[in-house]
Amino acid sequence: MIQVIPAIDIKGGKVVRLVQGAADRETVYSDDPLEVAERLASFKVGLIHVVDLDGALEGKPKNLGIVKKIAESVKPKVEFGGGARDEKSIRAILDAGIAKVVVGTKALDEEFLTKVVSKFKGRIVAGIDAREGIVYTKGWVADTGIKAVDLVKRIEGSGIDTINYTDIATDGMLQGPNLESLKIILGSAKLKVVASGGISRIEDVKNLKALEKDGLAGMIIGKAIYEKRIDLAEAIRICSQKE
Repeated sequence: MIQVIPAIDIKGGKVVRLVQGAADRETVYSDDPLEVAERLASFKVGLIHVVDLDGALEGKPKNLGIVKKIAESVKPKVEFGGGARDEKSIRAILDAGIAKVVVGTKALDEEFLTKVVSKFKGRIVAGIDAREGIVYTKGWVADTGIKAVDLVKRIEGSGIDTINYTDIATDGMLQGPNLESLKIILGSAKLKVVASGGISRIEDVKNLKALEKDGLAGMIIGKAIYEKRIDLAEAIRICSQKE
């Protein structure tokens, strides 16, 4: 079974979606992230993926108070990404009742990643965001020059068990996921992989479901839900089917 994970991106206290991570290409979907989370939770999802876009750009969580309220109010577990770049921030996020923390920028620091994975067992996810196979960090504005497949291999020894892989070029574009780049990651990873970026129609959900045999563990869907291009209940039904 592949897990369907709805996404909430928060910027300035509002639910937004960016196109390819560009801050100047923003659509506001709601002024009330908690209401959106409660609506998504009504579909009985197991996990809600929340991104603090301000935190990702500034290097420390900026909307943690809002996400704490979400975690306290909804039944699904909450996963938090954006600005988790030191142990203190990670501890504060987890202490706020959030189940998992996505470490993106600092995933490149193998010593740091190994340390926090050991300290916060089972609660750290590595976030790998790539454009044309190259890893970008710091809110998708910094080109690291590191190939995503090489980073996957590097972090496998950290004890991490899950990576969220986002294809930046497709994110927010509603043109479908980059299946080829995803297949390359799946072929090189011994970890659980969750796909993100470009999932825009039920056909995309079916295409990703077909990659379950290759090790795909889940998919994160955002904009397509808000724009009613994907029926969340139908996506969950498709992904719940046994192979």
